[in-house]
Amino acid sequence: MEITLKWNPISTQNAYGQHWKVRFIKKDALLRKNDYIKQIRMQYKGKPLNTLLSVYIRLYFKDNLKRDWDNWHKFSMDSLTWLVYDDDSQIKVATVQMMPKDKENPRIEIIIDEIQ
Repeated sequence: MEITLKWNPISTQNAYGQHWKVRFIKKDALLRKNDYIKQIRMQYKGKPLNTLLSVYIRLYFKDNLKRDWDNWHKFSMDSLTWLVYDDDSQIKVATVQMMPKDKENPRIEIIIDEIQ
């Protein structure tokens, strides 16, 4: 199964804030997450998977800024929880690929396979 989420990928660091010991989702990130959920619901109509999973993630940014690979997919994967799978702890294999920039169509492409 393949799901494509439009918008420039957002990092976990930019999505969440912390006040004292309370962690919260920032307003812009909450709007993005709600949009991701709408996109997911349009692309996946089945029940959440409850099996072990592997994912292949391609990140397309709108620019060529230098980025670490490991901070850009967590927010989008959390958006899939309870819609495509029960919990992201089911993911046992993950590949993340930083693609060349796509200024006109920044996005995250997620391919999900069940592990037999």
